[in-house]
Amino acid sequence: MSSPEEARVAPAPEVDLPLEWETDEERMAFLFSAFKQSREVNATEWDSKMGFWSELVLKWGRRKGRICTCLRELQQAFERRGSVPLGLGTVLRELLRRGKLQRESDFMASVDSSWISWGVGVFILKPLKWTLSSVLGDSKMPEEEEVLIYGEILKEKAEEAYNLYQNSTLSSHPIVGLSELRSLCTSICPDERTFCLVLLQLQKEKRVTVLEQNGNKIMKFARGLHAKVSPMNDVDIGVYQLMQSEQLLSQKMESLAQEAERCKQEARSASKAGKKQQALRSLKSRKRVERRIAELHSKLDVVQGILDRIYASQTDQMVFNAYQAGLGALKLSMKDVTVEKAESLVDQIQELCDTQDEVAQTLAGVAINGSEADTEELERELDSLLLDSPKRQPHLPSVPPKQLSPASVGLPSFTDAELEAELEKLTYSDGELAQKTDRKASDRQRVLELHL
Repeated sequence: MSSPEEARVAPAPEVDLPLEWETDEERMAFLFSAFKQSREVNATEWDSKMGFWSELVLKWGRRKGRICTCLRELQQAFERRGSVPLGLGTVLRELLRRGKLQRESDFMASVDSSWISWGVGVFILKPLKWTLSSVLGDSKMPEEEEVLIYGEILKEKAEEAYNLYQNSTLSSHPIVGLSELRSLCTSICPDERTFCLVLLQLQKEKRVTVLEQNGNKIMKFARGLHAKVSPMNDVDIGVYQLMQSEQLLSQKMESLAQEAERCKQEARSASKAGKKQQALRSLKSRKRVERRIAELHSKLDVVQGILDRIYASQTDQMVFNAYQAGLGALKLSMKDVTVEKAESLVDQIQELCDTQDEVAQTLAGVAINGSEADTEELERELDSLLLDSPKRQPHLPSVPPKQLSPASVGLPSFTDAELEAELEKLTYSDGELAQKTDRKASDRQRVLELHL
């Protein structure tokens, strides 16, 4: 937000205002009037007015993308035909009580920060106001120019700034300078106050830690979306100093390269003008500058080599920590596992599988009685048995109309005795067959004797 002392804020555009703003004079007159001292006088009217202005104030901040506001700014934004809402102070006090808004002084004092000032006249520690707010809570009516913070919008801005940093080249190392980060977040934080509050929110969330080194503010970011930042140590400060040296050496080399090119152009111009000595002096200067560039280049290589080693060591440390954590987890998971227990478990599983197979086979046998397909199969089998029953007459071919002669059929000739013997074999068992044979023989003998 711009400071409260700046120019008058333009009224809110019609798109941000409800329909009755221009159409219902009676309704707007009621809404622009002051609140009753007590809600109990008329709770319905009090709640209606509070709901209208609370929603409008929050909606206006969201649409503007504002982190901060104040009573005077809102009065100017919602001015209507020369009148300002008389109850906005009460509305802001209620939003403070609900936690939708927060006093800037309270927010800053709640952050554990070692910074004394942001450089924009905003003091981090305000013991007097903090103590007063702690005693009175949010029952005190906000002053006209007292800065109030939209808490939800601030958190969203902080998340956006954090993601922007993580996706930038600055995230190659968790240490970054304030100026570099300020340039990166220009699109998110249009003014210095917003930028400072966003950093304070990140610091409150333990995703950024801040340190002032030799008059320069440096920050350390947490690794990962849900990680907490670790305190800044000597290694972090040393790495930042190396990064600063790398940047300074690169800038110096670029400046010397431009100077060498300038000496070259001066030597060419002097040579064309016939000033040989001057041209030689320019060339000598160019050589000295080039030797200086070579020296700086070798130093830059050393600095970059050290940084590469530091980055590699940090990566190795991360891998080592991952292995160590994995080893601990593996030991914990295998703590109660032995070969004997594993063999016993396998035997139990095999026994249960065998039991399951037996149960499945039994159930499959029982299912035959209830299966329609199996019932049909049983009926077909029963019909087949009935067809083979001796009670039913076998199906014989029809008698041909013309009597067949023995010659045409070609049947072999048999004697009566052979036919009788064959019939007896089909009718009787072996013992019965022997007895019958004896009786038949006796009968034949008697018949022969009678004939004789």
